[in-house]
Amino acid sequence: MNVQVVYCNHQTADLSVREKLAFSSEDDLLRAYDVLRERFPASEYVVVSTCNRVELYTAQENASDAPTSQELAAFFSDFHRVPVEAFLGDLLEQTGAEAVRHLFEVACSVDSMVLGENQIVSQVKSAYEIATKGNANGPLTNALFQRALNVSRRVRTETRLSEGRISIASVAVGEFGRSIFDRFDDKTILVIGAGEMAEETLRYLQNEGVQRIIVVNRTEERAGALAKEFGGQAEPWSQLDDWLSRADVIVSTTGATQPIVDAARFRKARKQGSGKPVFILDLGAPRDFSSDVSEVDPGVFLYDIDDLERTCAKNRAARTTEIAKARSIVEEETSRFMHDIYHKATGPIVQRLRERWHDVSRQELEVLYRKLPNLSEDDQQAIDRTVERIVNKLLHPPLETLRDEARDGTPHGLLDAIMRLFHLH
Repeated sequence: MNVQVVYCNHQTADLSVREKLAFSSEDDLLRAYDVLRERFPASEYVVVSTCNRVELYTAQENASDAPTSQELAAFFSDFHRVPVEAFLGDLLEQTGAEAVRHLFEVACSVDSMVLGENQIVSQVKSAYEIATKGNANGPLTNALFQRALNVSRRVRTETRLSEGRISIASVAVGEFGRSIFDRFDDKTILVIGAGEMAEETLRYLQNEGVQRIIVVNRTEERAGALAKEFGGQAEPWSQLDDWLSRADVIVSTTGATQPIVDAARFRKARKQGSGKPVFILDLGAPRDFSSDVSEVDPGVFLYDIDDLERTCAKNRAARTTEIAKARSIVEEETSRFMHDIYHKATGPIVQRLRERWHDVSRQELEVLYRKLPNLSEDDQQAIDRTVERIVNKLLHPPLETLRDEARDGTPHGLLDAIMRLFHLH
């Protein structure tokens, strides 16, 4: 059995690379799974695509069926129509225990820009559910992702990693926004998009005392539902430019594949407004505001995911002890998962081998007892125990070797050899 992950995230690639490889919607992911199944039918898949990571997990019964990193890079290139050379150097691959450990660290947010953030576990869960919907996963990825969610619960329960500012939205508004505004209760907040990130950002802003909330989304029904939940008002997409000119704070979290606001569009909106400072928090991946929007005038303060990464670095230093505790849990759970997986691979072969040898010994003893009918029951039991000990001692070396080999991965070659040598089916 084999597990691998090919990925780029906020630690390995900048935002422009992640933008090129991101899957911006559920439909995108479902189409990707169709392509993956066609190219690599012997594998299972789950894609985790968020604002700061794109990760493709695969699993196979036989390691020889695993696609190579070059083949997966070719998939990304073909699907997104991006030359391989544009991202190959930023794409990392891990297999076996390293891949499992990586997912566990992602799920419990040890690998996140904001340590202890709760949103990532929801994103991992959602990715797993979409893979299920797309018939892309299977027994191995099911076990892997269910265990990852359990690891996340353990870390939240047994460490203090989640204390303080733990969401991307809270760190972004608290760190960036506070450098521009002393207060938010008198500000007009424009939220573009109506997904989970928008909801989380609004929840934090509401705690900051925000009263006027405008939600603009291409789907007016979703905008209305989100606005109602937070006491705001929904506006049609056609009014976006008007609200760009009037808002003090703009939070954009759409799933658009291209920037929805460029410098020219925003410059026109600014001319219609009062020229007051505006704080733009672009949490889209790919980005919603082109980077040159920040150059429109001195009153525009634009921050994106990469800015957030630099700001969040200090959180890690402050939580060194909790990180160590979390990593200890991850290490323990990784070892346990790998043991379970390898046991499932080797267990049936070990059981069949034991049964085969003990069956042979029982058959031979029955022949012996028929030839020696005068043996007492005590003598027969003594012979049975002696033969059983002999069989166990003869089995011990090959089974011990099998266990040793299994610590580093499923020993397919050794398993095949044992099955052939002893005619196991």
